[in-house]
Amino acid sequence: MPEPAKNTICLWFDGDAEDAARFYAATFPDSAVGTVYRAPGDFPGGKEGDALTVEFTVLGIPCLGLNGGPAFKHSEAFSFQVATFDQAETDRYWNAIVGNGGEENACGWCKDKWGLCWQITPVALTRAMADPDPAAARRVFNAMMEMVKIDIATIEAARRG
Repeated sequence: MPEPAKNTICLWFDGDAEDAARFYAATFPDSAVGTVYRAPGDFPGGKEGDALTVEFTVLGIPCLGLNGGPAFKHSEAFSFQVATFDQAETDRYWNAIVGNGGEENACGWCKDKWGLCWQITPVALTRAMADPDPAAARRVFNAMMEMVKIDIATIEAARRG
């Protein structure tokens, strides 16, 4: 058995951690589903053979999906921020999450169907927000504030003025 990661993000799910892990592994590079630990017997809210925890990675980040039941929900207080390098990559991740039962939010944020939040953030936006010209950075910020999914061409036009 391989050594566990020193630090792992534990994400609480209501019985569907394995489905979420498989979606993330199919959607993002450097992602995979590892060991699925199944219940050796029946338990409150579940039965023998149900997935209790699921080890997986998302973009190289070790995670553990815990099927803990309905007591806790994901919130915007935690999100994965995914850096993208062009509009096609931005669109691909955004459309995968939103198109699989997720929902759009503002400024490049979206939520998957399990309630986990994602920031699909083009590197062009990050660089433009750090422009040494305060007027350019302000224009970029104002343009971003009007967006749902980030449009790189609009960000670059705002930076140029």
